[in-house]
Amino acid sequence: MAQSMYHYVAQLWKRPYDGEMGQLMKQRLMEWRRQPAIVRIDKPTRIDRARALGYKAKPGFIVVRVRVRKGGLRKPRPNKGRRPKRMGIYGFAPAKSLRLIAEERAARKYPNLEVLNSYYVGEDGLYKWFEVILVDPHHPAIRNDPDINWITEKQHRGRVFRGLTSAGKKMRGLRKSRGLKHTIKYKWKKKQKERELKKRHEAHRGARLIAPDEIREKYHKGDLQ
Repeated sequence: MAQSMYHYVAQLWKRPYDGEMGQLMKQRLMEWRRQPAIVRIDKPTRIDRARALGYKAKPGFIVVRVRVRKGGLRKPRPNKGRRPKRMGIYGFAPAKSLRLIAEERAARKYPNLEVLNSYYVGEDGLYKWFEVILVDPHHPAIRNDPDINWITEKQHRGRVFRGLTSAGKKMRGLRKSRGLKHTIKYKWKKKQKERELKKRHEAHRGARLIAPDEIREKYHKGDLQ
C-alpha cells in the first residue's frame, strides 16, 4: 500500500543525525545558534509531528522555536567558609522537563496565546530546541473551528502553567503510573476488563455498561420493569 508523505518524513526523523538528514541538521543548528532564544517561524520544521499534535495551516495557529540550555543546575563553588553540606553545589535538579520549560517560556513571550503542544527538533552539546504550537483563542477562525474551539473556554486559560499540556501531564506522573485511580493506565485497565467481560458497548463516547445476560432475560420475560 502506498504511504503518505508524512510517513516518509516521520521515517527521516527517527534518525535525524544520520546521512543526508544529518548534514541538513548540522546546517540548521549552525543557523539556530545565532538566532534569539525564542523565534517565531512561518511553518513547522516537522510537519508530520505538528499535524499529529493538532496544528493546522490556518490563521490563529502560530509556531515558535525555543532554545533551552541543557545540563544540570550546578553552582560555582563558594570561596568562603562553609561546611560541605552547605556548599550548595550539587542536588539542584529541575522537576520539570526541558520541553515543559520551553512551553512556559513561549507562553510568557506571547501572553495572549495558549500553548497547544510542542515537539523536539534538535540539540547540540549546549542547547536543545523545541517547537511550540500556540493558538490564539480570540481569533474567529479558532472560535469557529469545532476541532480546536475547546481551547477558547475559560477553564483552559494558562493551561501550560497548570500542567495541562502533554509535557505537563508527563511531569506530573499521569503518563506512567502504578495503577493509581484517575490515571490513564487505571482507566485503560478498567475498560479492558469490561471489554473482556462483555460489559462494555463502544458504539458511542458514553460507553454505557451492558447488563448481564440473566438480567436481560428477566427483563424480556417481564419479571423486571
